[in-house]
Amino acid sequence: MLTILQIPVLTDNYIYLIHDPVSGETATVDPALAQPVLAVLDKKGWRLTYILNTHHHWDHVGGNLELKLKTGCKIIAPQSDRDRIPGIDRGVSEDDVISLGQHQARVISTPGHTSGHIVYYFAEDNALFCGDTLFVMGCGRLFEGTPEQMWNSLQKLKALPPSTRIYCTHEYTQANGRFALSVEPGNSRTRQKMLEVQQLRAENKSTVPSTIEEEIATNPFFRPDSVSIQKTLGLEGLSPLHVFTELRKRKDSF
Repeated sequence: MLTILQIPVLTDNYIYLIHDPVSGETATVDPALAQPVLAVLDKKGWRLTYILNTHHHWDHVGGNLELKLKTGCKIIAPQSDRDRIPGIDRGVSEDDVISLGQHQARVISTPGHTSGHIVYYFAEDNALFCGDTLFVMGCGRLFEGTPEQMWNSLQKLKALPPSTRIYCTHEYTQANGRFALSVEPGNSRTRQKMLEVQQLRAENKSTVPSTIEEEIATNPFFRPDSVSIQKTLGLEGLSPLHVFTELRKRKDSF
């Protein structure tokens, strides 16, 4: 099994280290900063092999060049963002496969937050590194894509096995949960999850990872077919895309 470590940085970002103990290969996902990654690598005695970027925003690629300079690692990132991500060695697209030792990750294209956003799905390890496409009880803002693009991207992730762990790159869960309850106040699973989230945050602990199963039960952006959500929004009987679009619009100003 892969070893997955979470490194909190900045205000609410998470950088991930993924280590294969058999081959010794190690990848970092979306390194906003280099120094926190280098410190953990040094502590663990690991050698950085790859950087995996999900999209071009600075708080996901800011550590790329320093890490590459100091470790000699290769940078894997969206092919369509080749001109916007520093230091790319390999551009990847939908259904490309990357390897970390004997472990493989499939690249899934998830435009919406940005036009070139991708995620990395390690099927055998039940792990999804989803950048800013999917959050615990939320999804990314639509900076470059359309509601339809994001809806289609989320459908790809929703279809993954229920036990898949969701490693997103921001600690937005409390705010997302408050919005989720505002549009679906009768969801007992969401109410219970928020109690757990509040306890974790009170202890300064991470609320990530979640699972696809938990998101299907509590994430309003996975639930636009909920009669309760449709009723709250005054959109009974309309298409999931229509309801999703309104949910995203409301979350932007929540």
